[in-house]
Amino acid sequence: MYAVVKTGGKQYKVAPGQVIKVERLAGEAGDQVEFSDVLAVVKDGEVTVGRPRVENARVSGEIVGQQRAKKILVFKSKRRKGYRKMRGHRQYVTEVKINEISC
Repeated sequence: MYAVVKTGGKQYKVAPGQVIKVERLAGEAGDQVEFSDVLAVVKDGEVTVGRPRVENARVSGEIVGQQRAKKILVFKSKRRKGYRKMRGHRQYVTEVKINEISC
């Protein structure tokens, strides 16, 4: 059994027991979270696709920790002008362990 959920503007394929990294969610380690934007559910080979969401479907999980992702480097330059600029960015992420998919 697995589901496709939407959070933070992205879609994730999740299954019970899986740990995923999503954009920052409010809460501390050990807090419960629930995703209500479930776009699809596959259970026993039967596929249920929502329009746009699957009715009464919920994915619940537990926050494992708050972290920052790997650094992304942004480099800008203009040829023959001597203009060079380097910037870095680290996104805040939340690790979530998926406990249950209910529909």
